Amino acid sequence: METVTWAQALAWRMRRQYVESPSGASAVEVAGRLAGVQAQVASAADLAVRIRQYAPSGTASAVASGTASAVEFGTAAAVEFGTAAAVASGALVKTWAMRGTLHLLPAGDAPAYLALCAAPRTWEKKSWQKNFGATPGDVEAIAEAARAALADGTPLTREQLTTAIVEETGSTHLAEVLGSGWGPLLKPLAWTGVLCHGPSRGNRVTFVRPPWESLPPVEDAARTVVRAFLGAHGPATPEAFDAWLVRSANRKKDVRAWFEAAGLAEVDVEGTPMFVLDDHLDDLLSTEPSESVRLLGPFDQYVLAGGTGSPHLVPPAHRSAVSRTAGWISPVVLFQGRVAGVWDAADPSAAPTLFEDVPVPALNSELDRVRALPA
Repeated sequence: METVTWAQALAWRMRRQYVESPSGASAVEVAGRLAGVQAQVASAADLAVRIRQYAPSGTASAVASGTASAVEFGTAAAVEFGTAAAVASGALVKTWAMRGTLHLLPAGDAPAYLALCAAPRTWEKKSWQKNFGATPGDVEAIAEAARAALADGTPLTREQLTTAIVEETGSTHLAEVLGSGWGPLLKPLAWTGVLCHGPSRGNRVTFVRPPWESLPPVEDAARTVVRAFLGAHGPATPEAFDAWLVRSANRKKDVRAWFEAAGLAEVDVEGTPMFVLDDHLDDLLSTEPSESVRLLGPFDQYVLAGGTGSPHLVPPAHRSAVSRTAGWISPVVLFQGRVAGVWDAADPSAAPTLFEDVPVPALNSELDRVRALPA
């Protein structure tokens, strides 16, 4: 078994995720490379994409005056094709996916992710039924009513959809849960391909029928998603993949079988066996540790998929500053691929809170880059 250090592994992830060198890739390309972009907070999703699109050169004044070149700030396609435009065009789909949270996914890839999110059938578990007062029969009835309500393609607000479902099923006792902003009864419908988010109406969300006819078999979906995950977040263990996907709700033997079928290579990362794509192994082994300083926004995939519980990524003594109450994941400062501090994405002029010594010139350069990002 080949061996790599954590410094190599983190540097490789940074390169694969357009963190080490922003790429000018489109929003769809970024979301595809990251295996989805979390979108519980729309501004965080937008920042996760923009921060990977624009290269470290250029100035805020150049952006403001419109004189920044495509070379400095990514390609014209990247500038013009942000997350909002990609969702509006249908190239990106916004829906509940991994861990029951909203994500932006490329439309062509979304069915595979949703098929795997549905695989544990969490809505059939007694704990889920107890929490939300809905049986599997209730969920099926709600799904059928939602299919009928969305059949003509007209986007419906949450209130409109709830009214249609209650009128069709008579499930008045579920009206409050259906109307909840957290969408606990609508998530199984997203995972099974009944609905996804549509265009917003002001500050109100809408739901539409998804642009696909069906979801792929779980085995096919698993190969797609495992390979996408490891292509950005490898090397990783099956356990890390399942924690990222559905909070470890799958049977371990199923996840191991998915990994065995995905065409992977095994590596030793400082004593822990992990997996990478077979055709990425040579590139990983030749990767040199990074010395760069980079900023990432809240809820970034680099941190979410890497896991705030990984001591190689997030220093245990400072985990509470990164993974905060109510599930909030802070914007972070990366140094050598590790989380070395947190910063205020809403006010980049504020001084970051650092956990260790970070090269000041590199940090200031990165702060300048982020302040200059086009809105």
